Amino acid sequence: MKKAERMGTLSLQVDKVADLIISSGKIVVFTGAGVSTESGIPDFRSPGGIWSKFDPEDFTIQKFISDPESRKRQWKFLADGGFLADAEPNPAHLAIAALETMDKLDAVITQNIDNLHQKAGSSPDKVFELHGNMNWVVCLRCQARYPLDDIKERLENGEEIPDCEQCNGMLKPDVVLFGEALPTDVMAKAVEHARNCDLLIVIGSSLVVYPAAYIPAYASEAGAKLVIINMTGTSYDYVSHVVIYNRAGEVMEKVLERVREKIQKRKSK
Repeated sequence: MKKAERMGTLSLQVDKVADLIISSGKIVVFTGAGVSTESGIPDFRSPGGIWSKFDPEDFTIQKFISDPESRKRQWKFLADGGFLADAEPNPAHLAIAALETMDKLDAVITQNIDNLHQKAGSSPDKVFELHGNMNWVVCLRCQARYPLDDIKERLENGEEIPDCEQCNGMLKPDVVLFGEALPTDVMAKAVEHARNCDLLIVIGSSLVVYPAAYIPAYASEAGAKLVIINMTGTSYDYVSHVVIYNRAGEVMEKVLERVREKIQKRKSK
């Protein structure tokens, strides 16, 4: 396919997505690693990703709890900057936040742990983080929460395995490790929003990690329209109204521009 034909097809797809956004009252956006990678955050499975540098076994909840050396390696990883250092929102994050300012966005459901939706301007109470948030640390005993920056300061001052200042309990990054269940309250709210939206836009997820990947099914079964924007195909493509195989930031930037153009044109009539 020639470039002009590809661009024409993309333009038509973007136009369809813009029309769906304008005609919808409750939009839910579901984001995956494909959004984070465009901010320079490596994913886990690809070459050069997290698992090429670290043993996945160190990221199981069982190993974290039972093995002090495993905890020490994880805290050193975070003290050295982790994989979120200097990450900034990209056009996809910014476009999603802009939908909220248009009173179109009901919720953002994300598999990502990087806090970039909030950094882009999305209201924290509209962001449902199924796998937690790396910017926070939680005590496994008393559930006290600490900003990661506070814990990093302690690590930089020589602590190898920090513990809770309130109860001396074990601290853990407030993310879901392998072997942990997703937070039930967050998942329940995410499902509720998915079942009550009229448009769900999947961005940057291949929808292979469950139970998070059930979210589009809940929306579709309740009658919502689906849009999928991802570099590769998903098992939900066949039930989606628009499927775009392209970079999240590029597509969402074009979609937002088209939405604004259409709204402005309607106002000028």
